[in-house]
Amino acid sequence: MVAGRVHVRIDRASPVPLWHQLAEQLTAAIHEGRLQPGDPVENEVALAARLSLSRPTVRRAMQALVDQGLVVRRRGVGTTVANRKVHRRAALSSLHDDLLRSGQAPSTTVLDVRTVRDARAAAALDLPVDTDLLALVRLRCADGAPLAVLHNWLPPAYADVTAEELTADGLYAALRARGATPVVASQNVGARMPTREERRRLAIRGQQPVLTMTRTAFGPAGDAIEFGDHCYRAEDYSLDLMLDER
Repeated sequence: MVAGRVHVRIDRASPVPLWHQLAEQLTAAIHEGRLQPGDPVENEVALAARLSLSRPTVRRAMQALVDQGLVVRRRGVGTTVANRKVHRRAALSSLHDDLLRSGQAPSTTVLDVRTVRDARAAAALDLPVDTDLLALVRLRCADGAPLAVLHNWLPPAYADVTAEELTADGLYAALRARGATPVVASQNVGARMPTREERRRLAIRGQQPVLTMTRTAFGPAGDAIEFGDHCYRAEDYSLDLMLDER
């Protein structure tokens, strides 16, 4: 079988648009595992010729897959099946727990644990600028693939959090073990180009941005218990929001 080619049946007597029939069958091939993350997808010219479809019809079907995050287009590489995205709800949860819920295997490499003074983090935690904070830097992977670089700062009350705890269970589990349960957070999401170090750690090639998230989490008494500044591979991560009319 030619790489990236899947069996497609187009029913021209059906009221379902041709592009939608193609998009649905390619989507099914991805969801069923016949096309795996990283696999090439048959190019539009070949697909149009094989199925006797017009180029605009095939292009619309492929764009539907791009819009769903199922495939990615890269200059010089072509169209390939995207890695499984982590869809994170707009809820107060840890990335470690979100990955477990999505059926993916989280793993953590602790890159740095040290005591520092950081004016920005202290302000976010509502502490004096000369407060000694525990600073953590971690690389979070999903199913062995790098997903996020996580920077966190903790108040002195949690300065005994260890690298072993972070590797095994994640930061929020370590905080809960100390009686600190995050109940509300202030969060900001953005995007930017990665630094050279982030590109290396996240195995980013080409001109791909990273998604960013800063968060200050508060306990039941209103005290700040952690400040985080994280960046994620944009092609593998998304944030889901539920909106209602006020």
